[in-house]
Amino acid sequence: MTKKTGRGLVQVFTGNGKGKTTAAVGTIVRAAGHGLKVFLVSFMKGTYAYGEYKTLSHIPNVEIAQFGLRKFTDKANINSEEKEQAEAALEAARKAVMNGIYDLVVLDEVNVALSYNLISLDKVIKLIEDKPPRVELILTGRNADKKIIEIADLVTEMVKIKHPFDEGIKARKGIEY
Repeated sequence: MTKKTGRGLVQVFTGNGKGKTTAAVGTIVRAAGHGLKVFLVSFMKGTYAYGEYKTLSHIPNVEIAQFGLRKFTDKANINSEEKEQAEAALEAARKAVMNGIYDLVVLDEVNVALSYNLISLDKVIKLIEDKPPRVELILTGRNADKKIIEIADLVTEMVKIKHPFDEGIKARKGIEY
């Protein structure tokens, strides 16, 4: 990161519990509050108007790029357009990490894109290895690959104990999205 904060680390927020993107968003807000430049790339959330993305788009020094289709991705029936979107997201992430502009880069739902084989694990590992020392990198999404966990500096697993979705309560605007 900048001289103010020292070396940039690799953080992973994973697990089947709620709060992975929310934890990343909290870090984004904190970083922006200290004048750091932030890039968030969304791998699988399409162009939905998520509340957190709407708010972040109004914060100076925060840029967002959303990829993915406006539909649920079925792991058993992946199509070429879904892979193309994920590859485009990875390329946008690589540019953001390498261009020298951003202090913090967040790859939202990249772990899911990896677990669905939309992108190559080798390419994500190469991005982590090529990351300039000053850049902080956050990878979110359930099912983080063991290799990603091994090379990360910080890994937090959100564990679901209980969730209203299991009782048929759908995601609520302003709370879950």
